[in-house]
Formats: sequence, structure tokens, C-alpha cells
Amino acid sequence: MKKIFRFYKTDAGKWYIDLPEWTDGIEALQMVEGADTMLDTVSNHTNECYLELSDTPFEEADVLNLIESLQDSISGGIYTMPHYKGTEINHQMWLCGVTEFVFNGLPPKIYVGYPDCSIDAS
Repeated sequence: MKKIFRFYKTDAGKWYIDLPEWTDGIEALQMVEGADTMLDTVSNHTNECYLELSDTPFEEADVLNLIESLQDSISGGIYTMPHYKGTEINHQMWLCGVTEFVFNGLPPKIYVGYPDCSIDAS
């Protein structure tokens, strides 16, 4: 799976993934526990960004490594992002069960690209 996703920040300062196919409550789509601060960095502290996410490697992608599965407790997993665009950051984040929905499981690695924000995420 390789797809472009839109992320947006509300006036209240909360980050969400724009996932129209999600049928449960919006609260599950909120980015927290490190994913929010990563989106601040990626968006250059704006209110929107697009990420290309894949469970297979692609050119110029950064990687998120699964370091702890939480599927048997709160869902999702703890990932670490060693580098962001060539700069070492070693950023840790929790990606919730929505990750399992998007990838049809919890991938050991998630590859992240940064497409132009003018790209339509649909």
C-alpha cells in the first residue's frame, strides 16, 4: 500500500488525519503522543501537510521503525523516526489503531515521503 494522506491542525491546535473512509468517531483520528509534534515539524509549523505513506520502501522516503507493538493493549504501536530529510532526529511516537486500519495490520516499517502540498490526497 502506498497512498498520500492529508493531515490538518484545528484551531484548538490538535492534529488529525483526513480519512473519509473511517466510520468511527473523529477522536480516534487525532494525532497524539509524538505524532502531533512530528506533524508540526513536517508541516513547518503550519496547519496542514500531506504525507505519502507506504509499507514498502520508495525513493527518498524516511522510515518509521516499529519498536513496540501495543496491539494486545491499547492498539497501534510505538515507532521511532531516526531521520527526517537527512537530519538525525530519533523521534518517538505512538501510532494508534487507525494505523492498523490504514495498513490492514501493524507494519514493522512505515515509509514516509513528503509530496508537494498541492497534490490532491483523494
